[in-house]
Amino acid sequence: MNNMRWMGGGLLALMLAACGKPDAEPAAPIPVLVVQAGTVAGQEVAAYPGEVRAREESPLSFRVGGNLVKRHVDAGQRVRKGDLLAELDAADFASQASASQAQLAAAEADLVRARDDQKRYAALAEQQLVSRSTLDAQTAAFKAAQGQANAARANLSVARNQAGYAQLRAPADGVIASRQAEAGQVVSAGQTVFTLAADGGREVLIALPESNIRDYQVGQAVQVELWNTPGQMLDGTIREIAPAADAQARTYATRVSLSADAVKEVELGQSARVFAAAGRSGTLQLPLASVLRGANGTASVWVVNPANGAIKATPVTVGAYGPDAVPVLSGVGAQDWVVAAGGHLLREGQTVTPVDRQNRPLLKPAAAPAADGKGH
Repeated sequence: MNNMRWMGGGLLALMLAACGKPDAEPAAPIPVLVVQAGTVAGQEVAAYPGEVRAREESPLSFRVGGNLVKRHVDAGQRVRKGDLLAELDAADFASQASASQAQLAAAEADLVRARDDQKRYAALAEQQLVSRSTLDAQTAAFKAAQGQANAARANLSVARNQAGYAQLRAPADGVIASRQAEAGQVVSAGQTVFTLAADGGREVLIALPESNIRDYQVGQAVQVELWNTPGQMLDGTIREIAPAADAQARTYATRVSLSADAVKEVELGQSARVFAAAGRSGTLQLPLASVLRGANGTASVWVVNPANGAIKATPVTVGAYGPDAVPVLSGVGAQDWVVAAGGHLLREGQTVTPVDRQNRPLLKPAAAPAADGKGH
């Protein structure tokens, strides 16, 4: 009985002591690295080598085939519209024109004879000296002779045109960029003999890699630096991106047009570098480590509440993952503070102290909740 009283008194003393002990202090907010989607790396400027080209580059060729007997210009030479560039052997074309001329003369003679016969038969038919069917046959012969004359006249026109096609002339003012044929060579119709770089606009031809082709768009502003004038930037705009990649290099041919003021600063064939900011206008990006994947495959990030330092898991929609960043299409804004690393160690509602990469606090540190000191 005395032992029971002693144990009861001990338990009561322990309970009183436990009730009077203050609560354990909560853990202090831990520092976490945070970034804003509008300020992270991923919008860096990339440089692509290129070559200055004419906006209009025309492959020049003869419309007929033949033996190239004379070349009047060479690569790099300036030409004017209508200048004679090259000539084919026109002897065969002259012979064809003569033959067509003779055929036309014969057809016209037949036409005159058929017309006179038709008139005579028409007069005899009025006097009922020939049958109506005989007159109809003569009328048909006249129309056939007329058709033969028209065909011969058209053949003569074609033959004369072909003789003119034996001369290759410049379609516009410009510079002969390249030559693909030499005198004495037999060329076919449509085979390129010269490439003409027309006067006017100048562009830089570059190749964009397949890995980040979606980061660029037509109309995007870029900067162009010529190799012979380092540090001098010229304004340019992406004018065209090839719809399909090159089968061998797996790159997309892209043309960057230069501003009117920059055209006079460049020469055809010059080497240049094009500086373009990767990333579509208005697209936010975050570091790869900031995006967490849930069990169902959804993506989310930890967003810090600037008022109290509490973190909240926020679902986001992301685009194609890049080497070190991922575009965020929806879910966060440019001003939201997002935990950049270590998100797998955090829990919902936890209080943190946001810091930058130099370990400097970005927001007012959140204070831990104070204990009330009351016994229970």
